[in-house]
Amino acid sequence: MAPQYHVVTLFPEMFAALTDFGVSGRAVKNQLCGVRFWNPRDFTQDNYHTVDDRPFGGGPGMVMLVEPLDLALTAVKAELLRKGMPSPRMIYLSPQGRRLDQSLVQELVQEPALVLLAGRYEGIDERVFARHALEEVSLGDYVLSGGELPAMVLLDAVIRQIPGALGHADSAKEDSFSDGLLDCPHYTRPEDYLGLKSPQVLRGGNHAEVSRWRLRQSLSRTALRRPDLLEHRAMSPMELELLGELRREAGPE
Repeated sequence: MAPQYHVVTLFPEMFAALTDFGVSGRAVKNQLCGVRFWNPRDFTQDNYHTVDDRPFGGGPGMVMLVEPLDLALTAVKAELLRKGMPSPRMIYLSPQGRRLDQSLVQELVQEPALVLLAGRYEGIDERVFARHALEEVSLGDYVLSGGELPAMVLLDAVIRQIPGALGHADSAKEDSFSDGLLDCPHYTRPEDYLGLKSPQVLRGGNHAEVSRWRLRQSLSRTALRRPDLLEHRAMSPMELELLGELRREAGPE
């Protein structure tokens, strides 16, 4: 069965950008994965479909009610259980969570099912955590208006790793961070644009030289822009050789 992704959100229509366009849209259309949405308003008990209320203790803003979220998440788990997926990985998008990086993406793409909770307002009632094994995932140290955009980012990053989603088998392997390094520069036609020439090595037809050039460029960019990625990296002999070249060219610090 293709991986199943379920999103609990007040604004399922926002996810058309994910399900209707680009790589992720094609993956959904070709049934490489399933994406389904659950609106907490459908699990409310009052005529106004209330999903939020003022926080106990006072303060600004509103907090999402525990009951609609609990019932929605319970319904998702029941649906997955009927499909033979008893313990889905459940994620709440929150700035307090583990940072989303390529390592986590590679973990998540192995999961047969993911349940994402996109919060709104000031957050969710803490008792939702007591009822469900939610792990928190963050895009970074900043606050957004809701969890929908982070959920879309997470799903896009995961879906593009599904075999067949990108069309070319090697495309995902060459992404930035796929091997712990930043991506190399890319060029296409024309060879010369207003005096800006594409590197000759990329047009020479020597695949070994192209691979060496690309690795060297990746190492150079990573050392310059994200040196932290190299600190605990187990270097291959070729990488050590190329890093040595780069350092000698840079000269004494």
